[in-house]
Amino acid sequence: MRPSRLRRPETAWQHGGVDISVVDNEHLHRYEANVDGKVAGFISYLNRPEGVRVLVHTEVEPAYEGKGVGAKLVAGALDAERARGGKIVPECPFVKTYLKRHPEYGDLVA
Repeated sequence: MRPSRLRRPETAWQHGGVDISVVDNEHLHRYEANVDGKVAGFISYLNRPEGVRVLVHTEVEPAYEGKGVGAKLVAGALDAERARGGKIVPECPFVKTYLKRHPEYGDLVA
């Protein structure tokens, strides 16, 4: 993945001694998970009217698969949507599965 301009840190965690932060990169229309300053994964989105974002695709770099980055990425994106008062349409299968396992985010689905 190529480097990108990061905007507004949204959420940060430490997982297994690794710092994971999730930011909304509005320029590229995606949420990015950053691990030690590198983009480790992203969720691409489309903006729809009335503050609705369609979460289209999630991708995690192979070096970070199975390390919780994808789950933290989805949680960070959903937390950011809640903070901005937005709603989502989950088209990505990974996001759909996460939502089934975490019903506390159900109110965000448009």
